[in-house]
Amino acid sequence: MIPIFRYPKKELWQELAIRPAIDNALIEPEVAKILLDIKNNGIEAVRRYTSIFDGVSSAQFQVSAEELRTKANEVDSRLAKAINTAYANIEVFHKAQLRETAFIETMPGILCWRKGIPIEKVGIYIPGGTAPLFSTVLMLGIPAKIGGCNEIILCTPPNKNYSIHPAIAYAAQLIGIEKVFILGGIQAIGAMAYGTNEIPKVNKIFGPGNQYVTCAKQLVSKEGIAIDLPAGPSELAVIADESCNPEFVAADLLSQAEHGIDSQVILVSDNDQVIQKVILAVEEQLAKLPRREIAAKALQNSKAFLVNTIEEGMDLINTYAPEHLIIACLNDDDVAKKVINAGSVFLGNYSPESAGDYASGTNHTLPTNGSARGFSGVSVDSFLKYVTFQKITKEGLYNIAETIECVAQAEGLDAHKNAARIRFS
Repeated sequence: MIPIFRYPKKELWQELAIRPAIDNALIEPEVAKILLDIKNNGIEAVRRYTSIFDGVSSAQFQVSAEELRTKANEVDSRLAKAINTAYANIEVFHKAQLRETAFIETMPGILCWRKGIPIEKVGIYIPGGTAPLFSTVLMLGIPAKIGGCNEIILCTPPNKNYSIHPAIAYAAQLIGIEKVFILGGIQAIGAMAYGTNEIPKVNKIFGPGNQYVTCAKQLVSKEGIAIDLPAGPSELAVIADESCNPEFVAADLLSQAEHGIDSQVILVSDNDQVIQKVILAVEEQLAKLPRREIAAKALQNSKAFLVNTIEEGMDLINTYAPEHLIIACLNDDDVAKKVINAGSVFLGNYSPESAGDYASGTNHTLPTNGSARGFSGVSVDSFLKYVTFQKITKEGLYNIAETIECVAQAEGLDAHKNAARIRFS
């Protein structure tokens, strides 16, 4: 089921770290055509594509305040309590990310500072698809509110009754998101990117989605609409030694594999018996899962690696740069010090990846497909623009004028030199 690679040579690691192929070139022309139509024809085009893709010809996109309340009230008390707990933990963790503005005097008379300013309008896309990800409402909406964004636009695909999922409505109300639209796919990204007479234009778009949504986000980013980060199918790596619980590891691998057929999970261990026991446990647990067909296909993309040492295993993990990493090792704190490339890390046998997905407090919107080598996951900072300021006194400019003139002259930019000199002439 999961192919095992025993002691792979280091020169093969890059090749073995490749994810299932995602070829946007095949869909990009179609996505670009739809986006251009929405850009030129606004809500008319949005309605047309909603009819084509969702089978609804006269859609009322915005969810009224009354419908939002009604749907939110359909959430049973047990789920409401769970969402409230997750909300509290996510809020605590993200509030701690706010920073005081530091004023730095670099030289006498020269004061510099950097200030976080909220992005005024943000759009969050919440997938419906095979599983309504209402937890993503919390993961994006909470830091947006903490960051101080003036307007949050939420788009989510319709369910089969062309209504909003009750848990999405509940989470949106809990956060205070008032502008909610039943709209999915490329047309949702296009509407938020360009704006229509019904759906506001935003400055930055957040949220995961299928390959069409991802492609649409990448295309609108070329036109100056910011996006959160490069997104792809979900992935998880587990590094485990003989101290791990194989059943726990198997459950973790399956929790990620059930996301979609293009998900990928990776197991790395210095113990062949651990790998065999985990694979056996995966087979036993898979048979009992409602989404076993999806998970089974994802496991075909997955790999297990037997390495000489845990240190070597961490080198392999850093080459792979996983979205999620579980360290199921006896000395997990020491192993964690070797992490270089990962989106979010879970230490020990009692830190399942699903805790981070839902309720521990960290954000689950993370870099995938190896982009953890250069990107961070979503945080409060994602909803802020950092603007630098400086205030220079006459004395301060005098202290630095010669430096400015010297550098400007060396670069052949006389106007730059004169901008400093003229103030003393």
